Amino acid sequence: MKVAIVLVLVVLAVVQLAIAGRLEQQGGVTCGQVDANMTPCISYLPQGGEPSATCCSGVKTVNGMAQSADERKTACNCLKAAANRYANLQDDAAQALPSKCGVSLNIPISRTINCDT
Repeated sequence: MKVAIVLVLVVLAVVQLAIAGRLEQQGGVTCGQVDANMTPCISYLPQGGEPSATCCSGVKTVNGMAQSADERKTACNCLKAAANRYANLQDDAAQALPSKCGVSLNIPISRTINCDT
């Protein structure tokens, strides 16, 4: 009987850890989320100027999603991949975007950034 109770407790602990791990994964940043939030900025990035309110809202959302070091690294890699998809992207415009939106983004928007540092 004691063995059965211990076994049930071990199984419950394993299930709880598995669920917690899955929930933590779901809370992480994905490139799909970053891309969706940055899509309104596509018209700003080739020419600069003033970003739209929708674009700035996306920048603020990405900034809010990337809280942990791992999330910032993921968002950085997503932004780098997105930047490399657009040949006409102006690097100066991309790098100025967060400040033009009034956001202190700890993730640079660049084609060449090393996201591992």
